[in-house]
Amino acid sequence: MTAVSDTSPLNYLILIGSDELLKALFGTIAVPAAVVNELQSSHAPTEIHEWLAHKPDWLEVHQLGMPDNYLPGLGLGEREAIYLATKIGVDALLMDDAKARLAAERLNLRVFGTLGVLDAAALRGLIGLHAAVEKLKRTSFRTKPGLLDSLLQRHSR
Repeated sequence: MTAVSDTSPLNYLILIGSDELLKALFGTIAVPAAVVNELQSSHAPTEIHEWLAHKPDWLEVHQLGMPDNYLPGLGLGEREAIYLATKIGVDALLMDDAKARLAAERLNLRVFGTLGVLDAAALRGLIGLHAAVEKLKRTSFRTKPGLLDSLLQRHSR
């Protein structure tokens, strides 16, 4: 099983110490070079830079020859992630941006965001969802009001 990831889910899962969930859920994670470049930004947290210095073996970085006019209006990392997902045929595309998710879904890609990954991991007993969400709240992660509470309530039943 393979998934392609955009910057956001990878970033947040690393920050909350849950990046290994990606291997457990998907096996291999493919990322385009643009995502690695975004993660290497001088504004990225130290944890991200340290993680990149010791990339796990389940992460594959792909160089792409993407057309310049592919999905205008999206960021480069999002565009390359969607393009890569369509080219290599994946089980899932990981991204949080609503506009990019909509574009990917129009291309019939199965999309999960950071919360979808945590939800799937919790359903398989791989993490304690409440603890993961508490860690996520201490990052810059933003979502629709009430979505975190709704997710936690669903797992409390």
